Amino acid sequence: MLQTVKTCNSVFKMNFPLKMGHDANGRPVFKTIEAYRVQHSHHRLPVKGGIRFSEAVNQDEVEALAMLMTFKCATVDVPFGGAKGGIKIDSKDYTVEQLERITRRFAQELIKKQMLGPGLDVPAPDYGTGPREMAWIKDTFEAFSAGDLNSPGTVTGKPVSQGGIRGRAEATGLGVFFVMREFANAEGAMEKLGLTSGLQDKSVVVQGFGNVGYWAAHFLVNWGNARVTAIGEYDGMVTNPDGLDIAALKAHQNATGSILGFAGGVSHPGDSAECLTLPCDFLVPAALEATVHSANAAKLNTKCIVEAANGPVTSKAEDVLVERGIQILPDILVNAGGVTVSYFEWLKNLNHVRFGRMMKRHTEKSQTLLIDALERNTGRELSPIERANITKGALEQDIVYSGLEDTMAHAFSEMHATAVRENIDYRTAAFLNAIHKVAQCYEELGVFP
Repeated sequence: MLQTVKTCNSVFKMNFPLKMGHDANGRPVFKTIEAYRVQHSHHRLPVKGGIRFSEAVNQDEVEALAMLMTFKCATVDVPFGGAKGGIKIDSKDYTVEQLERITRRFAQELIKKQMLGPGLDVPAPDYGTGPREMAWIKDTFEAFSAGDLNSPGTVTGKPVSQGGIRGRAEATGLGVFFVMREFANAEGAMEKLGLTSGLQDKSVVVQGFGNVGYWAAHFLVNWGNARVTAIGEYDGMVTNPDGLDIAALKAHQNATGSILGFAGGVSHPGDSAECLTLPCDFLVPAALEATVHSANAAKLNTKCIVEAANGPVTSKAEDVLVERGIQILPDILVNAGGVTVSYFEWLKNLNHVRFGRMMKRHTEKSQTLLIDALERNTGRELSPIERANITKGALEQDIVYSGLEDTMAHAFSEMHATAVRENIDYRTAAFLNAIHKVAQCYEELGVFP
């Protein structure tokens, strides 16, 4: 079984030309685009994994990330095999029209190899991509699969108007918050770090203020009452020991293109990695992989690292951190909120109905009748706010949040129980649980007699 999961089932490397324009003599100029799609495990179909646009994309990286997706899906009981894709480009070097042609050609190549479809392989956004690119892939697939009612389920992370789901944008960051909340309230977990239980007033440093970093910080402050004392980005960091105003900082970033110069904190231009060594209770790397490595692991001044990015802590760094008693919450659970809500989106597409549509009004009417009866029999009237909260029918976002919370809480509980029972760290416990689940699938299929 271990030999099987060490290798990827399918690796597809492609090269295709992109017309960039014309030179001074009017001759067309072409550039060769390098791209990959890797399917790690077919123990469950479809396989699932993001597509990233980055100059750092290479076959080894995509294979490693595909393997992580297998274990991530198993950790949170999402019935997909793992996959990953990557195109070796820097989005900033291309026009929107060129990016669309690259994305659509990539999708066409996948279709030719039967590596794209709602029952085969379902991509999602990753670093450098978003709802726009997913809409292009969906549209390309539909052009080749006319009449396929399930075609919207061929990608997730789409715009809501294209069959996406409400709550997907913030899903990964919200999942980060749920795991941190469960850890902070787990029996004995915080005491081992010399901290009181709960997230209330705990100091947090976040590296990366993109989608994941922003939403994680937002929920930590607004739902967990934690203090985000520093945010690091590619061009530097902003600090405030009393806690940053996350919404105002995001508005400043959207307006200026940078977090630097924010009036609600002190700006420190330079390398974002500097924020990793700031004193805090929780350090949340939410940027790229390998940001915590052997050269800086000894300088970290935190009680717990929360891996919001994929593989932000290297194996050598982990050895140093474990020896120093720094707790690590592993990426295959922490950032699994995205794939969990992608699963909900996929189910929505296959069912062809918005979550909450069938039951919202029924729930509101039945709850109103119940409250009316209670008020008549008790003589006490609820306030308008109390009545509205009790009688409210669940919207799609409410259902998504509830499903995500239950998924992350249950997965953390499984990981925590295994760690305590086997006296092992959380990462090993998460991998142990995931490998057992994958092995069970193979055994039930009769692969391993």
